[in-house]
Amino acid sequence: MSRNIKIVSDSSSDVVSLEEVSFASAPLKIITTDQEYVDDEKLDVTQMVDDLLKYKGKSSTSCPNTEDWIRSFSDAEEVFCVTITSTLSGSYNSACIAKEMYEKAHPNRKVFVLDTLSTGPEMKLIIDKIQSLILEGKTFEDICDAITNYRQSTGLFFMLESMKNLANNGRVSPIVAKIAGTLGIRLVGKASEQGDLQPLNKCIGEKKALDTIVTHLKNLGSKIKKINIAHCLNEKAAISLKERILKEFEKVKVEIYKCKGLCSFYAEKGGLLIGYEK
Repeated sequence: MSRNIKIVSDSSSDVVSLEEVSFASAPLKIITTDQEYVDDEKLDVTQMVDDLLKYKGKSSTSCPNTEDWIRSFSDAEEVFCVTITSTLSGSYNSACIAKEMYEKAHPNRKVFVLDTLSTGPEMKLIIDKIQSLILEGKTFEDICDAITNYRQSTGLFFMLESMKNLANNGRVSPIVAKIAGTLGIRLVGKASEQGDLQPLNKCIGEKKALDTIVTHLKNLGSKIKKINIAHCLNEKAAISLKERILKEFEKVKVEIYKCKGLCSFYAEKGGLLIGYEK
């Protein structure tokens, strides 16, 4: 490949590397009064999740700053930058400032920044799509147009056992947070068109929650092509969901993997994030 191209995302994508295109991850941070967790390859996610289960104070997240983004761009001539939803983080705004600075310092280089209005497995779908478009030899401008349109055909569902961390950092009210986990209730929801968390169903028990997710997927139509399931220390539920999906959809590709730090912070122990392409 003669073009010097790079895909960059913040660490909420859970992507560490790509096989055929240069990639870099700009880490977010999870902050408590006791400790700061950097969401990179060195993070012990299981330990962090266990620490947060015991923690009772306020918590917050910190997005990559402009220097972090510019460092991730490195010397690439064309950069495709993918961020977590701007309603949950300042990552997108920081990346946009970095784009302006980088292009001003290097007039012949170009940066495209996409606010995914989502996180985790939906971001991974978008990153994989960018990689395939690059490998097809598409121009920078064509990839920008194609990926903007592609985002309209992807989405995110979630299942949460707990919303303690979301309440602790002010993303949801304590009253809403008490719903999840009470009497075995699992909260099923989605990333809204505005990029915030939209609760859909309160399900008693995990089995009911998984069945409800499949129902929501079926309501989207029969042409689901790809599904990424990211789990926070709950591989059993992820496998069970995959089995349910494969019974309902033909020729669908389902991938299961563990959440990294930021997504584990939001999904919490037992949670699932489900990104889909239709």
